[in-house]
Amino acid sequence: MSALLTVDDAHVAYGKVEAVRAVSLEVAEHEIVTIIGANGAGKTTLLNAIMGILSLKGGVTFAGQDLRRLEIEDRVAAGLSLVAEHRELFASMNVEDNLTLGAFRVARAQAARSFERVYALFPRLKERRRQLAGTLSGGEQQMLAMGRALMGTPKLLMLDEPSLGLAPIIVADIFKTIGELKSAGVSVLLVEQNAQAALKIADRAYVMELGEFVLNGPAVEMASNSRVAASYLGFQHDGGGAIAG
Repeated sequence: MSALLTVDDAHVAYGKVEAVRAVSLEVAEHEIVTIIGANGAGKTTLLNAIMGILSLKGGVTFAGQDLRRLEIEDRVAAGLSLVAEHRELFASMNVEDNLTLGAFRVARAQAARSFERVYALFPRLKERRRQLAGTLSGGEQQMLAMGRALMGTPKLLMLDEPSLGLAPIIVADIFKTIGELKSAGVSVLLVEQNAQAALKIADRAYVMELGEFVLNGPAVEMASNSRVAASYLGFQHDGGGAIAG
């Protein structure tokens, strides 16, 4: 598979404090890649830098283009989209109007197809299309944030902590949908503290600590790695098996 997103030796700083150091990663077409790590490891900072919200030193290319030359809106037009941790919905607007904002750069016929696609992925949004976004449950708001991002038909969807604050049954639905996106041809870069759920659906994984990647590889290998298991999965591997922690 060819690389859709490539980050090479990236550094991101807040003033004199370097939050991301010498980070390199790739996301291929039709691939789910997850970045796991503790809160404050630099995961969100990296996503924001790829999106152009923060300045990044190093190389970053997307679909063959040098992203450092593109403004945020041009990155969106190129097929890159970010669902932020806090969702950033317009609470006083209804579901359908929020979705419409996500299609501002696509033709009317494409927007109509996008509505069909989003409502097929999230039937609950169709049921609540006239409801104000601010009155939705946390899970419904996450669906709306993802749906709005998908309205622009992105090639790569970056998700920042989509399970944050959600009930386990809703988390299962969200991750099921993320898996379906891959089948629909959308690549996903997933930042997630719920390492167990993330590793189950990802093809590859990076482990981030203090602004650096300390491990990476196939997700199935990361899930069985003793260091990952002890730090992020709540159990320790001992020889051939796992011991509950």
